[in-house]
Amino acid sequence: MNTIRYAAVSIALSWLCGSPLSTANENATDELWNHLRSADQLVDVRDASVKFADAAETRTLRFQVTQAPTLQKTAWVAVPAPAAGWQLGQTKSVCVTAKNTGQSKTSVTLWVVGTSGWSAVGDAAELAAGQSQTLCCDLRDSFKDGTPRIDPNQIRQIRFMVQNVNTTSLEFRKLITQGSADAFKPSAGRLSVPKLTNGNPAPGRRVRYPLAGAESDDLYCVVYLPTDWTPGASFPVIAEFPGNFYCHAGRCWSPGRPEQCVIGYGATKGQGAIWISLPFVDRETNSVAESGFGSDAGDDTVDYANRALDEICSRWGGDPDNVVLSGFSRGAIACGYIGLRNKTMAQRWKGFITCQHYDGSNWRQSNLPDAVVRAPRFAGQAIFQLDNSQAKYQAVVDATDPAVVWTWAQSGLGDHDTAMFLDDRPCMKQLRKWFDDLVGS
Repeated sequence: MNTIRYAAVSIALSWLCGSPLSTANENATDELWNHLRSADQLVDVRDASVKFADAAETRTLRFQVTQAPTLQKTAWVAVPAPAAGWQLGQTKSVCVTAKNTGQSKTSVTLWVVGTSGWSAVGDAAELAAGQSQTLCCDLRDSFKDGTPRIDPNQIRQIRFMVQNVNTTSLEFRKLITQGSADAFKPSAGRLSVPKLTNGNPAPGRRVRYPLAGAESDDLYCVVYLPTDWTPGASFPVIAEFPGNFYCHAGRCWSPGRPEQCVIGYGATKGQGAIWISLPFVDRETNSVAESGFGSDAGDDTVDYANRALDEICSRWGGDPDNVVLSGFSRGAIACGYIGLRNKTMAQRWKGFITCQHYDGSNWRQSNLPDAVVRAPRFAGQAIFQLDNSQAKYQAVVDATDPAVVWTWAQSGLGDHDTAMFLDDRPCMKQLRKWFDDLVGS
């Protein structure tokens, strides 16, 4: 009887303290999801059903996809960081054991995702039915030039992702750290993009910003007011389109959403200009289009961008005569494909900043002949191209007003990523001077 009473009291105390009832978390004290009481606290669940099925000494996450995912046959779920973070600055790797409990081969990726931009490290495997494998993300992985892919002190979530599937089921166990490393130190002058928050814009804050009269919670831009912003003053605006959804371990992490943008912060260091990250728009679902240019061949994105810029200028002091459009990859192509869609839209821009692609890249609806038709509509003063080949886009250059000043620079990063924009490398010093000279003229 005393044993029964003791067990009952223990269970009650566990419930009152907010701890899981499973013995898994009592024994696996170092697992990285121990701060979650239930699967309801998992985040970013996309096209999958998930639940914890703790048993014996192991916490197990069961992950099931019952119909083909809507975005490139990709489904995922994420473990959010605890309030105080995971404190991984002296950790080598994050690992999980994945088991394919489905009937067919499944591609699975473990991602450790940073707080901003494209910062992430991943490890992938192709699992046959019934096969188990431990995946490990190297927190000290770097780009070809040695730049770290991620700051282990600034981790937002750990994500489990399956790709190229119609239906599947998996189990994930033992989400742990492995190995130690010297304390991580970011490079001198490295910028840290402010974390995304909700609420009204304020100096130094980066906020999720639905337009007035927004009809959907999943359609928004991201607005940052510079640290020196004051009411009634006028500020240049740097607008930015994000890259396309593209997530492949060891190559690229791009979720395709406006919060991944970093160019505007890197170009301004958070001072002297308003930065707005724009979505591509899918009006069929009233949501952010993570892949492609949006519905109606991008016309709905054009409409949203115009409304967003009008609102930022009228409500927050943006100078409509001092707006620069920027983008990376898909976003770089959009500078021409979206930004020069018509003469009215084209008149907005004083300059472009594009990186790793440009209009005419023969991607989706953007092709070189049409880019040549759009090019003369650019009515600004200057275009800054980073990591692009002038020879590849010479036909577009030739079709642009000869008065436009082109700058061609190389980052040296050696990978398809935006990490260079947060560094103090030579190309960024050049870009920051270019931007200051342009908006100050």
